[in-house]
Amino acid sequence: MDRIAESELIINGDGTIFHLHLKPENIAENIIVVGDPQRVEMVAQHFGRVEFEGKNREFRTITGIYKGKRVTALSHGIGGGCIDIVVTELDALANMDFKTRRAKSEHKTLNIVRVGTCGGLQPDTPIGTYICSDYSIGFDSLLNFYAAGKLVSENEITESFIQHTNWIPECGRPYCIKNSSKLIERIAQSDMVHGITCSAGGFYAPQGRVVRAELAMPQLNSLLQSFIYNSLKITNFEMEGAQLAGLAKILGHNAMTVCMVVANRFAKDASTDYKSSMEGLVKLVLDRI
Repeated sequence: MDRIAESELIINGDGTIFHLHLKPENIAENIIVVGDPQRVEMVAQHFGRVEFEGKNREFRTITGIYKGKRVTALSHGIGGGCIDIVVTELDALANMDFKTRRAKSEHKTLNIVRVGTCGGLQPDTPIGTYICSDYSIGFDSLLNFYAAGKLVSENEITESFIQHTNWIPECGRPYCIKNSSKLIERIAQSDMVHGITCSAGGFYAPQGRVVRAELAMPQLNSLLQSFIYNSLKITNFEMEGAQLAGLAKILGHNAMTVCMVVANRFAKDASTDYKSSMEGLVKLVLDRI
């Protein structure tokens, strides 16, 4: 592989990577990513020993030992653009030689599990439900900018989804990614709801919310609720899972998303008091990662 130019892989003067402010030795192979920087502490409070702490912008990192296993907790902020940064820089930390600016001869595979909150889209996904994303459909077009995006996408599901929803081209072409089967088997097992997750490009209109601005696809949510592919329904909305699973697959890593429902779009109810339930999901993932 050719040498990566300074403008393409930016390394800070202290030897850390540009956005995350991390060195290769600061991360573990097992990584739990969360949106909220404060949730990093929720993960790390269970560590028996903390080895490293760092922070830059919305990216907070704590690496430590949980029951003999080295784990990194890292916040990624909100939205697919943040995931593009986080996954690319995590991969560089694992697989690039910062001195030569070339890929290492031996590839290191990371296990990345996103633990987040979501909106439930079915009657059987009430507030508090833990949902595993078997597949994630991205509304944001991020993967379409990568040459390998088509290779990792589930094109049959994508086409079926586009036809079912009467998707309009102005919103960009969606894509569907299968989450890591290895991690799904390990993390979700049989005590989570399994389904298809929609990773929206925003919180309001892309998820069918109307505050003052009208929607380009006003019937989208009802069409999402009725979509079925090989017995799997669209169970929930969030904003980062498809980007994470897709980019991780392109770069040779295992990734998946599990979420807790904090709002049910079908029942039109929501809760902001979900800390204890989220702590339960965090502990479950830590035990299984």
